[in-house]
Amino acid sequence: MKLLSNILLRCGRSKVENDIMVNFLVCGTQKGGTTALDRYLREHPQICMANSKEVHFFDNEDLFRGGDPDYSIYHSNFSPTSSHKIIGEATPIYMYWQDSPGRIWRYNPNMRLIVLLRNPIERAYSHWNMERYRNAESLSFWDAIKNERKRCREALPYQHRVFSYVDRGFYFHQLIRIWHYFGEDNVLVLKSEHIKNRPQEALAKIYEFLGVDRLMVTPKVEHSIPYLSGMTDKERGYLRSVFEYEIRSLERVLGWDCSDWLRG
Repeated sequence: MKLLSNILLRCGRSKVENDIMVNFLVCGTQKGGTTALDRYLREHPQICMANSKEVHFFDNEDLFRGGDPDYSIYHSNFSPTSSHKIIGEATPIYMYWQDSPGRIWRYNPNMRLIVLLRNPIERAYSHWNMERYRNAESLSFWDAIKNERKRCREALPYQHRVFSYVDRGFYFHQLIRIWHYFGEDNVLVLKSEHIKNRPQEALAKIYEFLGVDRLMVTPKVEHSIPYLSGMTDKERGYLRSVFEYEIRSLERVLGWDCSDWLRG
């Protein structure tokens, strides 16, 4: 299997510049702390992050329409120097976009993936609030989540990038899809609150996972989008019923205690 991976890796590199290969991705989840993590990783002298967050390469259907894309387009987003040990980027939708894991594997079967998971109930509301703030959403949160399936059919055969408030929170099958290609050793899964509340501890795990030196960092002050109001009891209760089985499945497969996600 290792020999096959090396052959595939060389084949992928033959199509692109031999001096660049992206080694890791922060691939999820949206509204799960990826912006803060991206900012932390940019401070590390051994890590080259993309010139800007969210490159959106492996979820770009236009680039992959004819098969494998021109990877030089991807590499133009990075400016590594001799001091950099690894190269990475953060595009949260890679976890959710169905074809992204396979595309990532074909590009680099040895890719390391970092996944931050947030309480899917809170994530859904935060996602809706962001779209409301951007004037991309006119419905109330209740109407949006109750009509999500109908609205998301507009994007078929792909996923809906805007209205997928609930659907993005079904992490279990997204993780299974990622593990299918990369195995669990190449995927680090952390709770979003770990980055927010205990950044030094979380980053120590990430640095070890990436194979770079430990670095002391200054905790980031996040500038979140203001909420006009909080979730209603009806909305929270509905989402709790939607996600309870999903959360219990995550607890079993990850060995986590997510009881606080259900209490709300």
